[in-house]
Amino acid sequence: MRVCDLTGKRAMVGNNVSHSNRKTKRRFYPNLQDKKFFIPEENKWITLRVSTKAIKTINKMGITAALREWAKHGTI
Repeated sequence: MRVCDLTGKRAMVGNNVSHSNRKTKRRFYPNLQDKKFFIPEENKWITLRVSTKAIKTINKMGITAALREWAKHGTI
């Protein structure tokens, strides 16, 4: 399933709109990447399927702080 492991982002539903203004259903998928992260406290690697926004947040905060923050909000 196309869901971010950390943020819970999932596909949205919308319309393709043609030049003649006809509308057909389509899906907007999140930009998910399979990424390995090293957790120094546990001395192990974990593989997560995360959105690119989550990757940027992890790069900014660090993996342990980001995991702690998302666990506090209940998304993981």
